[in-house]
Amino acid sequence: MTAQTILVCDDDREIVEAIDIYLQQEGYRVLKAYDGEEALEMLKDNEVHLLVMDVMMPRLDGIRATLKIREQSSIPIIILSAKTEDSDKILGLNIGADDYVEKPFNPLELVARVKSQLRRYTQLGNAMDAGGEVYTVGGLSINDDLKEVTVDGEVVKMTPIEYNILLLLVKNQGKVFSINQIYENIWNEDAIGADNTVAVHIRHIREKIEINPKEPRYLKVVWGVGYKIDKS
Repeated sequence: MTAQTILVCDDDREIVEAIDIYLQQEGYRVLKAYDGEEALEMLKDNEVHLLVMDVMMPRLDGIRATLKIREQSSIPIIILSAKTEDSDKILGLNIGADDYVEKPFNPLELVARVKSQLRRYTQLGNAMDAGGEVYTVGGLSINDDLKEVTVDGEVVKMTPIEYNILLLLVKNQGKVFSINQIYENIWNEDAIGADNTVAVHIRHIREKIEINPKEPRYLKVVWGVGYKIDKS
C-alpha cells in the first residue's frame, strides 16, 4: 500500500524537521515547504493527502495560502498557530482549514489529528463504499455513494468536515443536535471548547446551501439547544 503524503509548511525549519520525524515514524511520506509559495508549488507537482501549515510565514502566509488552495482543492488542512486568541482559531476555520493546533504543541496530538483528518477524507473520497444512499430534504440532496451535495440541482463543494456535519443532520431529520453532540459525532473526541469550531463550520454550510443564510430553509438553529435539519 502506497504511503499517504503529508505536506508540512512552516518557516521554522526545526519544527518542520520534528514533525517530519514523527510522521515518518507513522509511515507517512513527508514533503517540506517553508512558506506559502513553496507549498502551492509542491501541491501542483505532487499528490498530497493532507497539509499541515503555519499561519505566520514570509512571502505568502498560511491564511492567504489556504484561501488559494481552497479555490481548487478540498484536501484536509491543519493550521498551526502560536496565537491563542479565539479570533485567530476562528479565522483559520473561516478560510477553509479543517482543524488547528496551537503552538507549542505535543507532536503526538498533531499526529492523532492528522490520522483523524485522513480517515474522514478517505471515507469522503471513497465513492465505492457499500451502502451509499441518497438523502433529500426539499431541494437539498446528498448522494452518499458519490459523496456529492446538490442544492436545486447544482453541485455544492464541501470540505470533509462540512459534508460529515451536514450528512449527520440530514440523516437525522427533525432531531436537534447540540454543539457538543455534533463535535463528538464528527471529531470522535470530547467536546472541550467546541463551540467556536462547530459554529464556524455550520456558518460555512449555511453559506453554501442556503439562498439567504440569515433565513435558512434547511439548517435551523434551536436557540439554547443546537441545530437541526427540518423534516421535508
